[in-house]
Amino acid sequence: MDTGRRPLWQEEPASRPRMADPVRTAAVRAVIIVALTLIQAMVAFLCTLAASWFAFPAVLCTVASTVVATWAVLDVWITRQVWVQRNGVQSQPSSTARELRRERRHARRQRRRESQEGPSRTPRAAA
Repeated sequence: MDTGRRPLWQEEPASRPRMADPVRTAAVRAVIIVALTLIQAMVAFLCTLAASWFAFPAVLCTVASTVVATWAVLDVWITRQVWVQRNGVQSQPSSTARELRRERRHARRQRRRESQEGPSRTPRAAA
């Protein structure tokens, strides 16, 4: 039952792989904290322009929030580094260099196995 129309939603492969769950959680937390800090800074600025009594506490809270926001952004970076260190980066070979190394490693192991077997073993056909 094809009507000849293009589908409304078309799946496309992601250009970058998805972030790990802990990293994504830290990133969402950092975005929320930074957004709240910016709102708080704007309130402090407007209260200062209006010469409101709320300006001084708002500026103090904004300074504290800036420190927290800085830590939240650093937490994203640290969490990402820790995740990569613990779980490694899953990648596919991008060049033939890995294949060549794999072949050389396989040949080395084969030679080592043959040299360890040595002349003490006799082939089954000879026995």
